[in-house]
Amino acid sequence: MPSTSIRNGHSTEVALRFALDAAQRAGAQTAIVAGPLLEFPMYSQDRTERCSSASEMISLLRRCHGVIVASPGYHGSVSGLIKNALDYVEDMRDDEAAYLDGRAVGCVACAFGWQATGSTLAALRSIVHALRGWPTPVGVAVNSSSKIFDTEGNCLDGAISKQLQLMARQVVEFAHMRDRAGAGIRSAADVRSAARTALQGRPRDVGAPIG
Repeated sequence: MPSTSIRNGHSTEVALRFALDAAQRAGAQTAIVAGPLLEFPMYSQDRTERCSSASEMISLLRRCHGVIVASPGYHGSVSGLIKNALDYVEDMRDDEAAYLDGRAVGCVACAFGWQATGSTLAALRSIVHALRGWPTPVGVAVNSSSKIFDTEGNCLDGAISKQLQLMARQVVEFAHMRDRAGAGIRSAADVRSAARTALQGRPRDVGAPIG
């Protein structure tokens, strides 16, 4: 669950940790990839070697049923650090669940002013769509021009607190719904086999005469 924060106490990482705490209360097991752990080499499809931290992030994403991505707004969009980290998801292109397919993704954007929060949040959601993820209905824009969190990580803004908690619950609830749906889904081959068996057992003359 990546964040682009590289400074202790950065509002982006604090917001992410607040959301992860809410996800834990909703029943999720959580992990965080943040700060220096996101300082990967510039992604390139032509480079096959991976640093250990990038490999660990991809391994973690493969195990996750849901993801929360938080980014600061740098000059009106997602920071280069988080975009580069998300580019590494290309390593999951040949997975059975390619990229972020089937995973709910909560998006959080933090910036000094509403204009950058809005454009950064929109960019995050577009990236998630491109990676086949399912952005939660609620995305959270945090305007860090005012004090949102205290030194203990408590949210001082009631509206932001509710939004972060709701977004986290949506990630967890979607993961549960996918699990329940998957338990009842048979493979396409099983469905075709069952249909053939049912048809073979029917009388051939099944139509009622007309006229």
